[in-house]
Amino acid sequence: MNILIAGGLGAIGAPLGAELRQRGHTVWVCDLPHALGPNYLRCDVADFRQIQRVMDTVEPEFVYHLAAEFGRVNGEDHYEKVWRTNAIGTKNLLRFQEQRKFRMCFSSSSEVYGDWDDSMSEDVPERHPIRQLNDYAISKWANEMQIVNSAARFGTETVRVRLFNTYGPGEHYSEYRSVICQFVYRALHDLPYTVYLDHHRTSSYISDTVRTLANIADPDRFQPGEVFNIAGSEYHDIKTVSDVILAQLGKDDRLVEYERQEAHNTRDKKGDLRKAQRELGHQTRVKLAEGIPLTIAWQKETYGIG
Repeated sequence: MNILIAGGLGAIGAPLGAELRQRGHTVWVCDLPHALGPNYLRCDVADFRQIQRVMDTVEPEFVYHLAAEFGRVNGEDHYEKVWRTNAIGTKNLLRFQEQRKFRMCFSSSSEVYGDWDDSMSEDVPERHPIRQLNDYAISKWANEMQIVNSAARFGTETVRVRLFNTYGPGEHYSEYRSVICQFVYRALHDLPYTVYLDHHRTSSYISDTVRTLANIADPDRFQPGEVFNIAGSEYHDIKTVSDVILAQLGKDDRLVEYERQEAHNTRDKKGDLRKAQRELGHQTRVKLAEGIPLTIAWQKETYGIG
């Protein structure tokens, strides 16, 4: 199959491309940086002319839409970029999907569950009023509604996936990245960080996320209009993550500040995995006890720390 990954140089997009190629697909990538590589096209999805050039070149049968400004804090600090990329970029891709009829998998976020404090099954936002807690979350929910409306009006075929705290090798540090990425980097470099004691997550190791995403391109698994949670099976607090990292590095917590809660952030993200397990073959193969050391090893090599 001829597959395009929009945002294909990212922490999830790059290993997804490798997985899809291993499965025999022809994979094209578009992303923002100037880069070398097979079948790579530089493109800002929020620029209609640029994405048109990509579509004319690739003529995809399937698109993974991973191109987005990512992260809750990023969405507050750079809200104009978040809305331009996430809302206009998604609309651009939908316009081409309406014309060319390729299938699509859209990467949404567990952030759309907002202030929901129970198990997060896929139908929660349809059954209950949800208050998203930040612009990034709101933008992802707006994207989902764009996709639903396009399907109703034009018959487009898209699967939405809500990713829960994916982490692991390939995720380069910034202050906007995942909590595990940030804690590892800061602990390695003896920098302070804050642990919010009342917050819980179901973190997913990158290879587990990628394998399930790749399954969606299988015609026997693709279900237009469906939405799936992709998360880990361990429901853990944030302090557990910090404790494992510090223990792996042989360091104490003298640089860690402990607070109860973080404002404008979902307190508990307990992903209901049953649907993805049943219909996409999703499995948690890499638990925190294995995934965190692998992430530490990758960061040590990447940042030259012995």
